[in-house]
Amino acid sequence: MTDKYHPKKNNSSFLNNGLIDNNYDHLVLDKITKEFVDSNSTRCCDSCDENKNESEIKLNETCNIVIAKCKGLLGIHFCENAKNLSLDLHDKIIIRVDKEVEFATVIETGQMVSFKKDKDDCEQKILPVIDRIATETDIEKNLTNISNSHDAKSIFLQLINDLSLEMKLVDIHFQFDRKKLFFFYTADGRVDFRELAKKLASNFKTRIELRQIGVRDEAKRIGGIATCGREYCCSSFMNNFKRITTDIAIENNISTSISKYTGPCGKLKCCLSFELD
Repeated sequence: MTDKYHPKKNNSSFLNNGLIDNNYDHLVLDKITKEFVDSNSTRCCDSCDENKNESEIKLNETCNIVIAKCKGLLGIHFCENAKNLSLDLHDKIIIRVDKEVEFATVIETGQMVSFKKDKDDCEQKILPVIDRIATETDIEKNLTNISNSHDAKSIFLQLINDLSLEMKLVDIHFQFDRKKLFFFYTADGRVDFRELAKKLASNFKTRIELRQIGVRDEAKRIGGIATCGREYCCSSFMNNFKRITTDIAIENNISTSISKYTGPCGKLKCCLSFELD
């Protein structure tokens, strides 16, 4: 047996480099993109040509749109590349929306963005605008903000203990320009946090926003590995949550045991809807 076909000499390095997952993702993405392009380019009649022209116009209009992931309120969001910057996957960027500045990472570019944007129907939404590609100084500032966010955790926990507030801290986020400090928490009911907000503002000398979120949003912010062995759909690529019911599980011929199709958040898995038409 030659080295060319030797499993240990070839496959082991292939696995160790993590190339299987990357190649698989690229193959799936290329296949989906090709199917969309072919379906839009097939000529049947004059009306189809009109639809084709409309789709080409939409594609040209959205070629300067990317999908970026931000730890702040935006989460995973479409962003407008108004300055036509040359962007690749995983590039760090600075975005602006409503006079606020945030640090984000590019997670999707190209034709798939236009397809997702059309499906999301966000034509009337104001998109964040990409200000620039992050510099080394910007990256260092973002790391400082993350470090300061970790330091703020002990202060927050001590204050809610002193004020006897029933709330669970999920995440802390410093806005990139440090004009706001966000605290995300879960609670069984409404919480009167006015006194807490005053004490936090006094400690950190910036505007404080406390956001109560649900269990699905908690899983999205924290992230993790699902039972399929891949990263949570909600934290890796989903823009919003769909309503999932037991009828969807039954339609997919899944076991009636709820534990079989319940996610780590305690709710029905989002991926149950992926098999629907």
